[in-house]
Parts: sequence; structure tokens; C-alpha cells
Amino acid sequence: MNYEADVCIVGAGPAGVLLSYLLAKKGLSVILLEQNAALGKSFRGEHLNEEGEAVLKSHQLFEAVESLGLLRMEKLEYYADGNAFKTIFPNDSVGHLGIHVPQANLLKGILQKALLYAHFTCLLHTKVTELIQDAPGNYKGVIAIKDGTTIKINSQLIIGADGRYSTIRKAAHIDVQKQKHGFDLLWAKIPAPSGWEPSIKMALIGDKQLSLFTQVGGFIQIGWNIEQGSYPQLRKQSFTPFIQQLTMQFPALSEPVREHIQSWKDFVLLDVFSCHCSCWGTQGLVLLGDAVHTMTPTGAFGLNSALKDADCLASLLNKDSLAHFNVQDFQLMREQAIEDVLAVQIEREQTFSAHFVNRAS
Repeated sequence: MNYEADVCIVGAGPAGVLLSYLLAKKGLSVILLEQNAALGKSFRGEHLNEEGEAVLKSHQLFEAVESLGLLRMEKLEYYADGNAFKTIFPNDSVGHLGIHVPQANLLKGILQKALLYAHFTCLLHTKVTELIQDAPGNYKGVIAIKDGTTIKINSQLIIGADGRYSTIRKAAHIDVQKQKHGFDLLWAKIPAPSGWEPSIKMALIGDKQLSLFTQVGGFIQIGWNIEQGSYPQLRKQSFTPFIQQLTMQFPALSEPVREHIQSWKDFVLLDVFSCHCSCWGTQGLVLLGDAVHTMTPTGAFGLNSALKDADCLASLLNKDSLAHFNVQDFQLMREQAIEDVLAVQIEREQTFSAHFVNRAS
């Protein structure tokens, strides 16, 4: 089965879905491919900052997403010995300290707008296996497997929005420079106790960061930094003393933690690293989001940077410009901003413990 489109976007995460909508709105025919059978199955960040919010609002998408459910963070608190010793509130111009948006709500809110255009197609359960090149070496489409059937998609531009382990990046032989940050991350999710306010709470366990993020639906997401590569050894140790460190810092969570985090199996391990590519694409192919600049969870910048990427790339593409699109123009627009964010992440990681010095201040 053969398909034809102006643009083939691989990866239906926030960047891929947003870009699909923006290009379809401009009149380009777009085919969006997602290897999972349903949207939102892959883990991705779920916190919008001021930049991500502004992107959605600039394209009249924020209200559609908000109608499906989101939650504004009302304060940031630093905890020690079971008590908050420092609280930060949002300034009046922003009104929040980040917004939790469930992945499914974000994608559905944007996708329902894209599906209004007949020249937009979304193919789920579709895994790219090969890139198509012409005789001079320009990329002209992809081969994929959909529900067990091989399909071919011819396009003027292939866009890899397929995340930190990008198939498109690997298939195009684009080199990536990977950097470890000295820690990995354990995720868990528990119901919030009654009266829990929408907030971000931080604590220091040993010399490692522990973060709590209130989520839509009455949940709390726990992010617990551990020593890089230490999880296999950690799992061999007793679970009880480890989890007691959490309830000592946040006594109000004792009951939901006891009920919902009962063993190491109730955590999900995230291998933390950042990476960047010196080349963001080539003739007929471009990368964006985590596929070209993976970020760590610190500061929740990844989702927002991906939305910015999609917004900027869409500004460069239309029916007339597609044939002579130069990926370097896109890279020049975004590369310095990405480097700045990565520098901020490293600085925050290295100075986190400073918040817990001189607590009385």
C-alpha cells in the first residue's frame, strides 16, 4: 500500500502532533505515524511552563486542551524534617508555577483540531523500518509496517519527532553526543491525600533530589533521584528503609505510600541522560524535540522545548518553501536556545542542595 504526502512526521508525541496540526492548517498534506496502538503510551513530560503555554495559546489550542483537564501549580515548597521551610508563589503575571497536562489530554486536544483537515492522516500501530532515498541520496519517504502489513509513504520531507531513541535519527546515520548527569530517576504515582493542594514539593534525601508533583485527577507523581547505575544494587537491599525516607519527609503521604508503593516493582526507572546532535537533519529530513536534543527531567523543559521546536519549524514550512527547505535555517533558530536550557538544567542539578543550606532563611 502506497501513500503520498507533502510531509511525513514520525512520532505522535507533543512535537509531532502540534507540527502536524500547524502544517495541515497551512494546507500541506501530512501523514503522522505512531508506532504505538494508542496515543500517549510512551512516557513523556507532562508539565507545561510559561513558554509551552504561550505556544498553545498563540495557536488557539490552549482552551481545547484545558477543556479536557489540566492543573495549575499554586506553589513550590522545600521540605526538611517533615516540614516546609521555604515556599515560593507564582507572580501575578503568570499565575502558576507550571501546569500539569496529562499526555493524553494534550495530544487529544491538538489532534482533534488536526483531524478537521482532510489532508491530514494519522496512522497508529505503524513502525518505520526503512528510509527511502533517491539516486543523489536525498530522503524521499519511509517504509513502515502497519498492523503487520508493509506500507510505503512518499513525501517531500521526513520529520523525526520520535523521541530520545529516535529510529529516524539512527536510520539517517546522524551522530549524537550523549552526556550522563550522575543520576537516574525512579518514578511512582500515588493518590493524593484529602486536602492536598496543587503544588510542587522538593526534599533532599542524602544528597539526592526528591520531588512531588500534583497531577490532574487527584494524584501525586514522585520523582526520586538515585545514583547513576545504582538501581540493580539498590533492588537487592531492603525496600522498607528506603521508602521510609519518603514518609519521614512527607508524613501526610504515609497511608497512600503504604498502600500503593509496596515493593521495588512499584517504581519505574528512567535512565537519565541528555544528548545533542551537531546535525539536525539533511536533505529531505529533519529532527526535532528529544530526537535531536534529549533533556533530563530537571525543570521539566523537554516538553516545552519540543513544542517550541514544532512552532519554529512550522514557521519555515509552507507549500512554496517545502522544496527548498534548508534544515540549517531551523537549527540556527533553535540551537542556541536549546544549549541555554541544557546549561540551566546542569546548573540546577549542581546547586539543588544549596536550597537546604541555612534553612531558616
